[in-house]
Amino acid sequence: MNQHQQALDFSTVIASTVHDMKNSLATLMQAHSQSLAGLPASARHTPEQGVIEFEFAHLNGMLVQLLGLYKLGVNQMPLQPAYHELDDFIEAQLACHQDVFASRGIAATFEVDPLSPLGFFDRELIASVLANSINNAIRYARHAVLISASDEAGQLVLTINDDGEGYPAQMIEHQAEYVQGINHSTGSTGLGLYFAGRIAALHQRNGVGGRTEISNGGPLGGGVFRLYLPCTLGTYIFENPA
Repeated sequence: MNQHQQALDFSTVIASTVHDMKNSLATLMQAHSQSLAGLPASARHTPEQGVIEFEFAHLNGMLVQLLGLYKLGVNQMPLQPAYHELDDFIEAQLACHQDVFASRGIAATFEVDPLSPLGFFDRELIASVLANSINNAIRYARHAVLISASDEAGQLVLTINDDGEGYPAQMIEHQAEYVQGINHSTGSTGLGLYFAGRIAALHQRNGVGGRTEISNGGPLGGGVFRLYLPCTLGTYIFENPA
């Protein structure tokens, strides 16, 4: 067995282990939810429960990213784009985090350009990107998170804003490098941005792929994450960027 085969076998083992971990986490989350249902309201909505819900979502998001990166690495990531109503799509993503928003006192809102009510993308993949971005916004937001959808030069732009301190200047300057190593003060690795960029790039039309961008400012004055996706009429071509 050569070195490449050994590496492939090891990555397969890791992917299988991550898949099992994700299933175990889902079972744990379900059991936790059922146990909460039997408690009085005062015990269900506490800061401690908010921490648990947030970390559940954070762990699940990381496992989804790892499985996704494995599939990208072995060219097994399917792309199944379809038209989706952006109001319903964004509202569904926010609903998944409602308990965490409530426990942290964060007001979460969304805006959709009435002239661009539809998006054409892989719902599951883009939902995983938004879930990670929302988790990140929750971690740093003080009181508010805003998601907006608009059209820019024929591309759908999904934007996540928060009212936190914003991204570090160095992270913005080197955002094209994606994975930047572990920041020991925040625990950030840049893996989420790398994953988002790879998923965005899968959405291609006429040689133009999706992309991501981070900055500071926006309507809430904090961090701004933008996801650009080709969304005009046409046929998408699946391309797995190197």
